[in-house]
Amino acid sequence: MNLFPIVVALMAAERLAELVYSARNTRALKARGAVEIGAAHYPFIVLLHAAWIAALLFLVPWDTPPRWMWLGAYLVIEAARVWTLASLGPYWTTRIITLPDAPLVKRGPYRFVRHPNYVVIVAEIAVLPLAFDAWRIALVFSLLNLAMLAWRIRAEERALAPRRGETGPRG
Repeated sequence: MNLFPIVVALMAAERLAELVYSARNTRALKARGAVEIGAAHYPFIVLLHAAWIAALLFLVPWDTPPRWMWLGAYLVIEAARVWTLASLGPYWTTRIITLPDAPLVKRGPYRFVRHPNYVVIVAEIAVLPLAFDAWRIALVFSLLNLAMLAWRIRAEERALAPRRGETGPRG
């Protein structure tokens, strides 16, 4: 049995479920007066993630056996993803949506890391390809993702600064 297509299909299904959850949360937040910040970068994020999945599907031979250590690491990363989503609950979206009067979430991984979801994304974009010997995909998409996250995190920091009581974006 080839495990690779099953893993990629499960990951893609999880991503699609997240998009549905995100859209529901976005609608609910906007109905409460939330606004979207930095929307210009969002299509590029979608394109990057779709290209990453396509690269996996079209460039990795489907009969590639897994490297179990990396696949195990990927499962730990996915548990961290669930923890992050559960910690944000109705505030989690794939976009930067801010509700001015909402308190900042400081539970779960947010007690330790300012942007745990981005840590998860960085890790999974590198680790899943490594689980199937696709180090070139891991390298290329990790570099592209880091550039994208630099753009996104700047926008998110600007959006959250007033809620943190800061006068402007950090560093």
